[in-house]
Amino acid sequence: MCQTHIIPALGARKLRDLRAEDIDKWLAVKAQTLSTATLMRLHSCLNRAIGRAMARDNVRRNVVALCSVPQGQPGRPSKALTMAQAEAILTAAEGTRLHAYIVVSLLTGARTEELRALTWDHVDLDGDPDASPPVPPHVAVWRSVRSGGDTKTRKSRRTLALPKRCVNSLRDLRDRQDRERTAAGPRWHDNGLVFTTRYGTALSPANVRRDFRTAIRRAPGVDAGEWTPRELRHSFVSLLSDSGIPLEEISRLVGHKSTAVTELVYRKQIRPVLQSGAVAMDRIFDALPDPSHADSHSGH
Repeated sequence: MCQTHIIPALGARKLRDLRAEDIDKWLAVKAQTLSTATLMRLHSCLNRAIGRAMARDNVRRNVVALCSVPQGQPGRPSKALTMAQAEAILTAAEGTRLHAYIVVSLLTGARTEELRALTWDHVDLDGDPDASPPVPPHVAVWRSVRSGGDTKTRKSRRTLALPKRCVNSLRDLRDRQDRERTAAGPRWHDNGLVFTTRYGTALSPANVRRDFRTAIRRAPGVDAGEWTPRELRHSFVSLLSDSGIPLEEISRLVGHKSTAVTELVYRKQIRPVLQSGAVAMDRIFDALPDPSHADSHSGH
């Protein structure tokens, strides 16, 4: 983000010469093409950088803190796959480079930046069935590609049991990676990452988006151009909610600080809870006579 938006526009300016008017003009230009959320991240990134410069006496004041974030362009609302679409994507992706990535993302709800940083030493495909209680195959989501390698929040550090489909796809990926390592020879970058290019290097967001669309383009009922990798996580939440999993459990699985965060971010994917009581009562008492209805007829 810094390389794309901040450095080209402001990188040549000396900090002591930077004015609040310069930041306002820069943000106004960016607001013509970027969403409000992206503008806020840019503002926060630059604000932290100049704050560190102040702490080292490289600049006297933080002019970024004097600037407000303008309204940006409306972002495209995220959506979720139906069960039929999810199954179609999993089937279409079989045999492609991104198959295991898609399976793990959809079936565990891990963030795309968490999966891109995942290493094999944080993956256990066997578990310990003889332990008490038994330990299932699992993945430790402890890192991300964010600055410093930290996950988004402390609650984001979580260990997730792996569904059988994830285990099978990761075993296939490990075998494939062994073959690619042999084929690449000295060109292979041995960094322990689970999801890599054919030379072992880390995947970029562009790599993931491109390979994702390639992997799902033959899925019936799915327009590959209308979906992004992050919507696999939204689909995870939606499918769990539709199956009756409590919001508290979904919040733990996706690594949110609270259910309030889950509801805010995934409000379109979560089945409204407040309806559930009335729906259940209608179903339970549907076959019984309605006393009020009977009373209304008793006087006739």
